[in-house]
Order: sequence, then structure tokens, then C-alpha cells
Amino acid sequence: MTRFGHLACATALGVTLIGCSPVISTHGYAPPEEELSEIAVGQDTRGSVRRKIGRPGLGGVFTDDGWYYVSTTVERLTWHEPKVTDRRVVAIRFDQADTVAAINTYGLEDGRVVDLETRTTPTRGSELTVLQQLLGNIGNISAEQVINEQQ
Repeated sequence: MTRFGHLACATALGVTLIGCSPVISTHGYAPPEEELSEIAVGQDTRGSVRRKIGRPGLGGVFTDDGWYYVSTTVERLTWHEPKVTDRRVVAIRFDQADTVAAINTYGLEDGRVVDLETRTTPTRGSELTVLQQLLGNIGNISAEQVINEQQ
């Protein structure tokens, strides 16, 4: 094999290996444990939490008694569906006086899969194909009905 052949094989092998490596991306921000240890339950307020770790990505949905910091790591490998490899949720709950009441940290193992969009509506009866629906009406319509509707 010539020198050019060796170079071509090495280049092809390198491109193949690079194409098979996963692309890892991180979305959001959840403060690390070191930063969370600076927050004292019962002493820190919303203002001091904001100064120490920043504003949250989410607030309470129905009430404003909590802040939520969410970080998600997603791995994409070639044509495969993206896979969530890590998720951290830090929930900081405040009491009526706006002081920190609790700090909870949740991981991917604590979550549940929630199917928010299924694009199907359950119906009763059998599911027929278009062909079955068209052919199913043959014999149900008489010639008299067709003639009367045309007049």
C-alpha cells in the first residue's frame, strides 16, 4: 500500500470514529451542592438566595411559594432518538415571611415519565381502515336512495 493509501485509510477511520461519538448538551442550570450549602434554612430570604445562586428558571405554578432550578443533560448519537442522561431539579420552598423553608434536590431516578401528547383519542368500537369503511357501505345504500337524493 502506498503512502497515499495509508493516509486515506487513516482519514476514513478518523471520520468514522468522529461520526460515531455522541453529542452531549446541557440545558438549564441547577446549582451544585457547594452553592446550596451556603443557603441556611430559616435564615436566608428570596433576596439572599437570588444573590447567592441567581434567579430560578421556574417559579411556583399555582402559588409563588417555591423556586425551581432545572438542569438536563441530553445525549444525541447519530440517527438515534435523543436520550436524557441526567436531570437535576433543585426546589427551594419559602414560607409566608419569604424565608427559606426547605431545600430539596431531585434526580432523574426520582422522576416519572409523563406522556403529555399522545395524538390519539380513545374511541369505542372497532377501528376500520379507509378501504373497510368504503366497502362497508356497499349494500347499505339502495338505488332508490341515490335517485331520490339527486332529484
